[in-house]
Amino acid sequence: MAAVAERVAGVPLSRPGRFAALVVIGPQGARDTVSRMMRSLGAREVVQAGTIEEARRRARLLGPHALCVTDVVLPDGSGVALLRDLRALGWQRGVVVSTMDDAYTVRGALTAGVRCFLVSGRPAASPTDHGSRGLAEQLSEREVEVLQHVANGRSNKEIGAALGLSALTVKSHLARIARKVGTGDRAEMVMLSLRAGVIH
Repeated sequence: MAAVAERVAGVPLSRPGRFAALVVIGPQGARDTVSRMMRSLGAREVVQAGTIEEARRRARLLGPHALCVTDVVLPDGSGVALLRDLRALGWQRGVVVSTMDDAYTVRGALTAGVRCFLVSGRPAASPTDHGSRGLAEQLSEREVEVLQHVANGRSNKEIGAALGLSALTVKSHLARIARKVGTGDRAEMVMLSLRAGVIH
Protein backbone atom coordinates (compact mmCIF):
# COMPACT_ATOMS: atom_id res chain seq x y z
CA MET A 1 0.00 0.00 0.00
CA ALA A 2 1.10 3.55 -0.63
CA ALA A 3 -0.15 6.76 0.96
CA VAL A 4 -1.88 9.07 -1.52
CA ALA A 5 -3.01 11.79 0.85
CA GLU A 6 -2.48 12.38 4.52
CA ARG A 7 -3.70 14.93 7.04
CA VAL A 8 -2.37 14.29 10.53
CA ALA A 9 -1.91 17.72 12.16
CA GLY A 10 -2.95 17.77 15.79
CA VAL A 11 -3.62 14.04 16.02
CA PRO A 12 -1.50 12.39 18.72
CA LEU A 13 -0.14 9.01 17.71
CA SER A 14 -0.95 6.12 20.01
CA ARG A 15 1.85 4.09 21.52
CA PRO A 16 2.06 0.46 20.36
CA GLY A 17 -0.51 -1.68 22.12
CA ARG A 18 -2.50 1.34 23.24
CA PHE A 19 -5.13 1.61 20.51
CA ALA A 20 -8.17 -0.28 19.35
CA ALA A 21 -9.14 -0.56 15.69
CA LEU A 22 -12.43 -0.96 13.86
CA VAL A 23 -11.89 -2.57 10.44
CA VAL A 24 -14.82 -2.08 8.06
CA ILE A 25 -14.34 -3.90 4.74
CA GLY A 26 -16.88 -5.98 2.83
CA PRO A 27 -14.97 -9.10 1.69
CA GLN A 28 -13.94 -11.29 4.63
CA GLY A 29 -10.49 -12.08 3.21
CA ALA A 30 -9.51 -8.42 2.82
CA ARG A 31 -10.99 -7.66 6.24
CA ASP A 32 -8.86 -10.37 7.85
CA THR A 33 -5.73 -9.12 6.07
CA VAL A 34 -6.18 -5.55 7.34
CA SER A 35 -7.02 -6.84 10.83
CA ARG A 36 -3.77 -8.80 10.93
CA MET A 37 -1.93 -5.67 9.84
CA MET A 38 -3.50 -3.68 12.69
CA ARG A 39 -2.44 -6.32 15.20
CA SER A 40 1.10 -6.31 13.81
CA LEU A 41 1.16 -2.54 14.34
CA GLY A 42 0.33 -3.07 18.01
CA ALA A 43 -3.45 -2.81 18.26
CA ARG A 44 -4.64 -4.21 21.58
CA GLU A 45 -8.08 -4.90 20.14
CA VAL A 46 -9.36 -5.28 16.56
CA VAL A 47 -13.08 -5.38 15.86
CA GLN A 48 -14.40 -6.25 12.40
CA ALA A 49 -17.51 -5.20 10.48
CA GLY A 50 -18.60 -5.95 6.93
CA THR A 51 -21.27 -3.27 6.55
CA ILE A 52 -21.97 0.29 7.66
CA GLU A 53 -24.85 -0.83 9.87
CA GLU A 54 -22.67 -3.39 11.62
CA ALA A 55 -19.86 -0.84 11.96
CA ARG A 56 -22.16 1.65 13.69
CA ARG A 57 -23.14 -0.96 16.27
CA ARG A 58 -19.53 -1.97 16.91
CA ALA A 59 -18.41 1.67 17.07
CA ARG A 60 -20.69 2.29 20.05
CA LEU A 61 -18.89 -0.46 21.94
CA LEU A 62 -15.36 0.70 21.07
CA GLY A 63 -15.76 4.40 21.72
CA PRO A 64 -14.36 7.43 19.88
CA HIS A 65 -10.67 6.86 20.69
CA ALA A 66 -10.36 3.89 18.34
CA LEU A 67 -8.99 3.98 14.81
CA CYS A 68 -11.44 3.20 12.00
CA VAL A 69 -10.06 1.63 8.81
CA THR A 70 -12.63 1.32 6.03
CA ASP A 71 -12.94 0.59 2.34
CA VAL A 72 -14.38 3.42 0.21
CA VAL A 73 -17.27 1.26 -1.03
CA LEU A 74 -19.16 -1.03 1.33
CA PRO A 75 -22.09 -3.36 0.58
CA ASP A 76 -24.59 -0.88 2.02
CA GLY A 77 -23.03 2.48 1.12
CA SER A 78 -20.02 4.75 1.43
CA GLY A 79 -17.14 4.18 3.83
CA VAL A 80 -16.38 7.90 3.61
CA ALA A 81 -19.94 8.68 4.77
CA LEU A 82 -19.39 6.26 7.66
CA LEU A 83 -16.24 8.12 8.72
CA ARG A 84 -18.11 11.43 8.53
CA ASP A 85 -20.79 10.03 10.85
CA LEU A 86 -18.17 8.71 13.26
CA ARG A 87 -16.39 12.06 13.24
CA ALA A 88 -19.62 13.71 14.36
CA LEU A 89 -19.60 11.28 17.30
CA GLY A 90 -16.08 12.32 18.30
CA TRP A 91 -13.93 9.86 16.35
CA GLN A 92 -10.74 11.62 15.27
CA ARG A 93 -8.89 8.81 13.50
CA GLY A 94 -10.04 7.47 10.17
CA VAL A 95 -8.17 5.71 7.39
CA VAL A 96 -9.59 4.88 3.96
CA VAL A 97 -8.24 1.89 2.03
CA SER A 98 -9.06 1.87 -1.66
CA THR A 99 -7.95 0.62 -5.05
CA MET A 100 -8.88 4.05 -6.48
CA ASP A 101 -6.78 7.20 -6.35
CA ASP A 102 -8.99 9.49 -8.45
CA ALA A 103 -9.62 13.10 -7.40
CA TYR A 104 -13.29 12.53 -6.48
CA THR A 105 -12.41 9.76 -4.05
CA VAL A 106 -9.50 11.55 -2.37
CA ARG A 107 -11.35 14.89 -2.12
CA GLY A 108 -14.43 13.24 -0.63
CA ALA A 109 -12.34 11.42 1.95
CA LEU A 110 -10.35 14.49 3.04
CA THR A 111 -13.50 16.62 3.19
CA ALA A 112 -15.01 14.04 5.54
CA GLY A 113 -12.02 14.46 7.88
CA VAL A 114 -10.13 11.31 6.89
CA ARG A 115 -6.60 11.44 8.28
CA CYS A 116 -5.02 9.08 5.78
CA PHE A 117 -5.95 7.69 2.37
CA LEU A 118 -4.21 4.51 1.25
CA VAL A 119 -4.21 2.90 -2.18
CA SER A 120 -3.95 -0.87 -2.21
CA GLY A 121 -2.32 -2.75 -5.04
CA ARG A 122 -5.06 -5.37 -4.82
CA PRO A 123 -8.76 -4.54 -4.85
CA ALA A 124 -10.47 -4.77 -1.49
CA ALA A 125 -13.58 -5.65 -3.48
CA SER A 126 -13.96 -6.74 -7.06
CA PRO A 127 -16.20 -4.92 -9.55
CA THR A 128 -18.62 -7.84 -9.37
CA ASP A 129 -18.93 -7.97 -5.59
CA HIS A 130 -22.25 -7.74 -3.74
CA GLY A 131 -21.94 -4.00 -3.12
CA SER A 132 -21.47 -3.12 -6.79
CA ARG A 133 -24.21 -5.45 -7.99
CA GLY A 134 -26.52 -4.19 -5.24
CA LEU A 135 -26.14 -0.56 -6.24
CA ALA A 136 -26.76 -1.25 -9.93
CA GLU A 137 -29.88 -3.25 -9.08
CA GLN A 138 -31.27 -0.65 -6.67
CA LEU A 139 -31.18 2.33 -9.03
CA SER A 140 -33.95 2.91 -11.55
CA GLU A 141 -33.22 3.84 -15.16
CA ARG A 142 -34.27 7.44 -14.48
CA GLU A 143 -32.03 7.64 -11.41
CA VAL A 144 -29.08 6.45 -13.48
CA GLU A 145 -29.84 9.18 -16.03
CA VAL A 146 -29.89 11.78 -13.26
CA LEU A 147 -26.59 10.48 -11.89
CA GLN A 148 -24.97 10.65 -15.31
CA HIS A 149 -25.94 14.31 -15.58
CA VAL A 150 -24.62 14.95 -12.05
CA ALA A 151 -21.32 13.35 -13.14
CA ASN A 152 -21.25 15.81 -16.06
CA GLY A 153 -21.41 18.70 -13.59
CA ARG A 154 -24.97 19.84 -14.31
CA SER A 155 -27.19 21.61 -11.77
CA ASN A 156 -30.64 20.35 -10.80
CA LYS A 157 -32.21 22.95 -13.10
CA GLU A 158 -30.02 21.89 -16.03
CA ILE A 159 -30.74 18.21 -15.38
CA GLY A 160 -34.45 18.95 -15.30
CA ALA A 161 -34.28 20.80 -18.61
CA ALA A 162 -32.36 17.94 -20.24
CA LEU A 163 -34.77 15.26 -18.99
CA GLY A 164 -38.03 17.22 -19.19
CA LEU A 165 -38.42 17.31 -15.39
CA SER A 166 -38.85 20.09 -12.86
CA ALA A 167 -35.91 20.96 -10.60
CA LEU A 168 -38.04 19.75 -7.66
CA THR A 169 -38.50 16.33 -9.29
CA VAL A 170 -34.75 16.11 -9.88
CA LYS A 171 -34.21 16.93 -6.21
CA SER A 172 -36.59 14.09 -5.26
CA HIS A 173 -34.67 11.67 -7.48
CA LEU A 174 -31.40 12.75 -5.84
CA ALA A 175 -32.89 12.20 -2.37
CA ARG A 176 -33.83 8.63 -3.32
CA ILE A 177 -30.40 8.07 -4.86
CA ALA A 178 -28.77 9.37 -1.66
CA ARG A 179 -30.67 6.82 0.44
CA LYS A 180 -29.64 3.97 -1.86
CA VAL A 181 -26.01 5.05 -2.25
CA GLY A 182 -25.51 6.01 1.39
CA THR A 183 -24.47 9.64 0.88
CA GLY A 184 -26.03 12.90 -0.24
CA ASP A 185 -22.72 14.38 -1.35
CA ARG A 186 -22.77 14.73 -5.15
CA ALA A 187 -19.06 13.95 -5.59
CA GLU A 188 -19.38 10.79 -3.49
CA MET A 189 -22.50 9.73 -5.39
CA VAL A 190 -20.59 10.00 -8.63
CA MET A 191 -17.51 8.23 -7.28
CA LEU A 192 -19.51 5.30 -5.91
CA SER A 193 -21.58 5.02 -9.09
CA LEU A 194 -18.48 5.07 -11.28
CA ARG A 195 -16.87 2.33 -9.24
CA ALA A 196 -20.02 0.22 -9.40
CA GLY A 197 -20.13 0.66 -13.17
CA VAL A 198 -23.56 2.30 -13.00
CA ILE A 199 -22.39 5.36 -14.98
CA HIS A 200 -19.41 6.06 -17.24
